[in-house]
Amino acid sequence: MSVGAVVVGGGQSGLAAAGALARRGVRPVLIEAHVDPTGSWSRYYESLRLFTPAGLNALPGRPFPADDAYFPSRDEMAGYLRDYAATLDCEVRTRTRVEAVTRHGSRFVVRTDRGDELGAGMVVAATGQFDNPHRPDIPGLRGYTGPVLHAADYREPHGYAGRRIVVVGSGNSAVQIASELAEHARVSIASRAPIRYATEDPVPGDSRFWTVLSLAGRVPAGRWFGAATVPVIDTMGYRARIDAGRPDRRDLPVRAEGRALYWPDGSVEAVDLVLLATGYRPALDYLAPLGLRYRHRRPGVPAHRAGVSLDHPGLGFVGLDNQRTFLSATLLGVGRDATYVAARLT
Repeated sequence: MSVGAVVVGGGQSGLAAAGALARRGVRPVLIEAHVDPTGSWSRYYESLRLFTPAGLNALPGRPFPADDAYFPSRDEMAGYLRDYAATLDCEVRTRTRVEAVTRHGSRFVVRTDRGDELGAGMVVAATGQFDNPHRPDIPGLRGYTGPVLHAADYREPHGYAGRRIVVVGSGNSAVQIASELAEHARVSIASRAPIRYATEDPVPGDSRFWTVLSLAGRVPAGRWFGAATVPVIDTMGYRARIDAGRPDRRDLPVRAEGRALYWPDGSVEAVDLVLLATGYRPALDYLAPLGLRYRHRRPGVPAHRAGVSLDHPGLGFVGLDNQRTFLSATLLGVGRDATYVAARLT
């Protein structure tokens, strides 16, 4: 089967890419591995609220249906993406996983787990990162034999009541998950460095901070940003809770034996669960046959210029961290980036 373009991934990045291609007269086929075109949103932890207000969380042509200052929930965002997908002029194939993308002459061949092969002049890789959780090697945890979960596996706190839990990480997800768990369990946030906050005080949804953030996110300076943790945007009073020790924050353990963690201050305690809120890496294994070059300072990130492959004409990316701006992996950023990439592929 021959098509004009294939978009791999049906979350916010893929939907933005499909919409951008359609606006330029290319009707793409969008392929999503899961049950509906919501990407990772329906699989995040249940209490998740966006760290940015609704006014900054919309794809081109469809405002989020809420007050601009409102912080949407996980399920509300998933619903928004389903509605957005229904408006697109493209073919959407769900429950279909792309296994490999190869190149034959000037065209790509996209092979799926259903046995389909689609020939296309353009491919946009928009699979995001949720399916590739980053589990770093932490020396102080090597001897720990208790259960270790990643934030990708966490759903809700009630099954952890009364337990001793260490959340590893210092970003928005670590802070939000640890604060939620601290209402039911004894929780510490452990990280290499202190938590960095974007502001001194909690940021309400109608703050000018969001206008400044949006404007700064238009500057195409993404390549100058490294892989450092994004500062925590405190929208729910997380800093006050952590300062009060609910949860507390401490340096990483120096070693572990069985379920015992040894802390830098010399104390030792048994821990029931370690939860890694250590981020994700691009999930792009299906591009391996193309022999892409990768950036040595950004693990798993292919060589590209603002989302356009430096190795294969017709190949683009949407949703990579700092792909074009420091907001490139956000809902606001993917819309802008998809428009840019589509214009350069068509």
